[in-house]
Amino acid sequence: MEALGYALAGLMLLIGLAGTLFPALPGLPLMMGGFLLLGWLDNFQHLGSLSLTILALITCLGMAVDFIAGLLGAKLTGASRQALWGAFIGSLAGIFMGLVGVIIGPLLGAMIGEFLARRDAFQAGKVGLGTLIGFLIGTVAKIGCAFAMLATAIFALVW
Repeated sequence: MEALGYALAGLMLLIGLAGTLFPALPGLPLMMGGFLLLGWLDNFQHLGSLSLTILALITCLGMAVDFIAGLLGAKLTGASRQALWGAFIGSLAGIFMGLVGVIIGPLLGAMIGEFLARRDAFQAGKVGLGTLIGFLIGTVAKIGCAFAMLATAIFALVW
């Protein structure tokens, strides 16, 4: 039974790592759950309250930066409310088209939403580009946080 728990924790960590690239998967929370399960299986001998608190803070930080980066990328280019909704809808639609759809979906959604709101193709392109840059910055932040979580856990397990 214990081996099943460790396998589940490992699976959660692997899916969580994949989730840093795919917005459909809650990557950092899945990783946090995997680390919490590892701690519980070990009676919190290695992953104790301090390391789990640090991991939880990194999780929250990564999620916040990802969310804010996406919004700021669009907002700094003067995006309308329709563009933000378009980016959201494009994100949902892009999930079904793989990695390319995940990147292109929000960009096209923001551009279409902005064009419908203002009928200005240049502004729509600018908002789409801002949305893409925000998405990429958020993804890089999530990947960085995922590796910081792995380093923290490895340090706690080895130390």
